[in-house]
Amino acid sequence: MSQKSLTLVLLTMFACSGILKAQQTFSVSVDEVKNGKVKVEPAIPADGKVAEGTVLTISAKPDKNYALDAVYYSVKGMWGDMYHECMASPYEVVINQDTKLGASFIEEDEVDHLMVAQNIPYAKPGVKQLKYDVFAPEGARNLPCIIIIHGGGWIWNTEDIMRGMARELTKSGKYVVFSIDYRWAGNRDGDEVGNTMADIIGDVFGAIAHIMEHAADYGGDPTKIAVTGDSAGGHLSAVAGTMPNKIGDGGFGQTEGVFEFMPSYMPENKTVDQVRAEMMAAIKAAAPSYGVFGSDRLNHYSEDPKADDSWKEAIAPLSNIPNAEERKIPHYLTRGTKDGLIPDDGVKPYVDALVEAGQRVQYVQVGGAGHAFFDWKPDDNTKATFKKYGVYYINEMETFFNSVFYQKN
Repeated sequence: MSQKSLTLVLLTMFACSGILKAQQTFSVSVDEVKNGKVKVEPAIPADGKVAEGTVLTISAKPDKNYALDAVYYSVKGMWGDMYHECMASPYEVVINQDTKLGASFIEEDEVDHLMVAQNIPYAKPGVKQLKYDVFAPEGARNLPCIIIIHGGGWIWNTEDIMRGMARELTKSGKYVVFSIDYRWAGNRDGDEVGNTMADIIGDVFGAIAHIMEHAADYGGDPTKIAVTGDSAGGHLSAVAGTMPNKIGDGGFGQTEGVFEFMPSYMPENKTVDQVRAEMMAAIKAAAPSYGVFGSDRLNHYSEDPKADDSWKEAIAPLSNIPNAEERKIPHYLTRGTKDGLIPDDGVKPYVDALVEAGQRVQYVQVGGAGHAFFDWKPDDNTKATFKKYGVYYINEMETFFNSVFYQKN
């Protein structure tokens, strides 16, 4: 057999056995950029095909009178383009699917009052590093803290999606704002054992514990906290507002009738009893937006065979509202009248139960708005919706917060 024939035979054998495989490529493109410039290194080939595993670095430079909003990449997800973002440039992206790259810019006067600290780590109970972002007005000192919890069906998004709200809430100079991340339900983060709703709630309380420990570093007062969030974050912020009394180390459902949430971060010098007491005293207001409050629409995400409806009741704010004589937690709730995910009759029972418990509550329906109008993403449609509905009602929400933290005696 000739050398050439032998080579062909060996190549065929290797290919059939899987030893030789063509390297997979994905389509990569750059979105249209406004008010700035973007550079990608190494350069994307003319045909837009990039080998799997390639690391691309995106650098962004704003035009005059503009600032960087975020550098990003987006991939197709269950709700269209799903964004992964960074508020600093450059930003590295590993290509493992069809991807769009880009950068978003914002008017400089929208952010020139701010000190932003991004990706502050607070815990790593699983595969994903948990973190939060801080938005502090210049010169902040002993200001009340607002903690924002993002939505995404408990299975998507990060704290980045709430940066528009965070920036808006700092413009008056009255608040330091923290936007937190948490584990995704099930195996979405790559954890071998799926994350339950009790785990997620533990992350929320862990983030708050870490923020209380470090709030003063950013000019915040750890004894004055408000919580807000939208959609899944609406549920989680209602939990944070109404249920810090459930913080404990007794486990969730492991002992019959015992449902406690262990914070995924605990200060070294404090017991769980101390953290519970301090958090109950510090959280003074809640503003859940278009959230889920009743057990009938909640999932505990547990595979424990003992899990039953009582496990859902234990994660439902509607079932755990404190009486105002024991602990006051005023509420401000919003919902868009065209919200196809959260109906009015999904919010009204929570409002009625708060009233029945003697709590102060304001429920505002936003005419014409759909779901997620407090979100912020790089696309023009999301930005336009935020400006149309989000800005006004964030300011209304801040008026509510002012009534709690700045009311004159």
